[in-house]
Amino acid sequence: MIPELGHFALILAAMLAIAQSILPLWGAQRGDVRLMASGAPLAVAGFIAIGISFAALIWAYATNDTTVVNVVANSHSAKPMLFKITGTWGNHEGSMILWVLVLAGCSAAVAGFGGALPSALQARVQAVMGMISLGFLAFILFTSNPFERIWPPPPDGQGLNPLLQDIGLAIHPPLLYLGYVGYAVTFAFAVAALIEGRVDAAWGRWVRPWSLAAWSFLTMGISIGSWWAYYELGWGGYWFWDPVENASLLPWLAGTALLHSAIVVEKREALKVWTVLLALLAFALSLLGTFLVRSGVLNSVHSFASDPARGIFILCLLGIYVAGAFALFAWRAPAMAPAGFFAPISREGGIVLNNLLLCSITAVVFVGTLYPLFLDLITGQMISVGPPFFNAATAPLALPLVMAMAVGPMLAWKRAALWPVLQRLWWAACVALLAFILTLTLAGWHVLSALGFACAFWLLAGAVADIADRAGVGRTSLGNAWNRARHLPRAAWGAAIAHAGVGVTILGISGMGLATEKLVAVPPGGSTTFAGYEWRLEGVRDFVGPNFTARKATITVLRDGRVVHVMEPSKRYFPIGRTNTTEASIRTSPAGDLYAVLGEERDGEAVLRLHKNPLAPWIWIGAGIMALGAAFSLSDRRIRIAAPARRRKDEAEAPA
Repeated sequence: MIPELGHFALILAAMLAIAQSILPLWGAQRGDVRLMASGAPLAVAGFIAIGISFAALIWAYATNDTTVVNVVANSHSAKPMLFKITGTWGNHEGSMILWVLVLAGCSAAVAGFGGALPSALQARVQAVMGMISLGFLAFILFTSNPFERIWPPPPDGQGLNPLLQDIGLAIHPPLLYLGYVGYAVTFAFAVAALIEGRVDAAWGRWVRPWSLAAWSFLTMGISIGSWWAYYELGWGGYWFWDPVENASLLPWLAGTALLHSAIVVEKREALKVWTVLLALLAFALSLLGTFLVRSGVLNSVHSFASDPARGIFILCLLGIYVAGAFALFAWRAPAMAPAGFFAPISREGGIVLNNLLLCSITAVVFVGTLYPLFLDLITGQMISVGPPFFNAATAPLALPLVMAMAVGPMLAWKRAALWPVLQRLWWAACVALLAFILTLTLAGWHVLSALGFACAFWLLAGAVADIADRAGVGRTSLGNAWNRARHLPRAAWGAAIAHAGVGVTILGISGMGLATEKLVAVPPGGSTTFAGYEWRLEGVRDFVGPNFTARKATITVLRDGRVVHVMEPSKRYFPIGRTNTTEASIRTSPAGDLYAVLGEERDGEAVLRLHKNPLAPWIWIGAGIMALGAAFSLSDRRIRIAAPARRRKDEAEAPA
């Protein structure tokens, strides 16, 4: 009965989405206040309906209801309760319900927090959100029904992919979807603005908090996915340049550009057309990621489904939403002339450079990810584009981007002088140069890592210099400077924190450039030396988990005869799915990770793969700092609430 209730709630949500797509839009066109006001309650009702459906699916998983096909395919009675619940979204059908639930939640949030929005704009935004919800609800109901029954029911389920039975993968999808769907809101604002034919400072202020929130969640989602791959897959690295990983990176890059250009719209009413284009592009790339993961065109550990019919359906949705939005953009964009003008050397000019470099990196990743797929489709020839291409192609673009990140925030709006800013950053340049020289001296001739360390310290020092400059350090007493720093807008602190987080992540990536590894066969009681440590294999024993069996090694790590750490890597076997997994053992410290993986056992010896990964934890610490900076900016009441008053449309269209 409960699965039927969940299915009915999905159908009801689709009916509400139809009404939400039509009534507010019609009301905005006719100027009917009652019809425009219908968007908010319809959005809330749709959120409640999808919430009921999602709760019903969780119930089916928690009770191991084997009359539901989705539960049979992805769960088992022996699975721990935590992974029964998180397994709800660890499969294609359940993840799509989570997707539309987050989308409906965002639509309800626009209704709840959008009281200051003009009625017509909110109505159009709600209508666009309803159209997006309707498309994905139709996709679920017609191709991916999670409540489909099976009779007679099997005695138990087939279990979830063991790689997904992990807390990292439990958290990763919800955060990722919050990021993806957050860009659905900025997309809806962009389409609404195109329909209305108006983008101004107030619009930029309304879009900015949504782009901040989406960027923050997407940053955390990507970083947790990277962290999961690092410790769960046992390969010792942090980024594959896997096509599905790239699919999540693409909207993050476009969203980063959108976040900065929206500031220019808000402050100067410039870059209006470009910002609308970025809002469309960020969501288009989010949909592209959804297509790649679920279409079957990719063979990846990250993929959810391999059904071409589903892929065609999503491709049609992608075509309708994206092609329709870009056609509307081509028609309406010429009417949105910029109202603010600026010199090339200015804060606006710095953001334009930021946008150009970010979009160039996006283009490189896009081409490198999709070109092999198109080549295979057209010619049948299969090629592989991997880390060497992406590293070589993105590094020359990332370097000037990082250099500009410290300079841009210190430039004045409209017109600025570059030399005084560089003078205020002289000590940051000295710190970066010192980091470069020390890396070459202490770590050998690792030029790329040395450049990375220089960039990291340049950004960290630049973030400090930005706050110090705003506080007036060197121009007033330290007491006054401290008082001014404490009263700086949270958005200013948030930007500096986020830029520092990028520096911390680059620090970790540069440290990983100095990583070393060793593959060795060791008998029980034997030892090997690596990275200045003695690694002694005490033995390998059997271990029984809740739904798996394992072979677990015990490795004592010693330095100068003193025990530093005891590591227990293992190889697990899940009899339900007949699947083997590798569980790395990691000893983490601020200086880096010691990383051990148990390989095959043969002739009385165990194969061990040992890694020393300098500064590896700082990759994910930096991502957390970036997200914290965005959250700190979002906590600024001026960004969330106080939008500039809109001028009359004829005034807004007058040249500045």
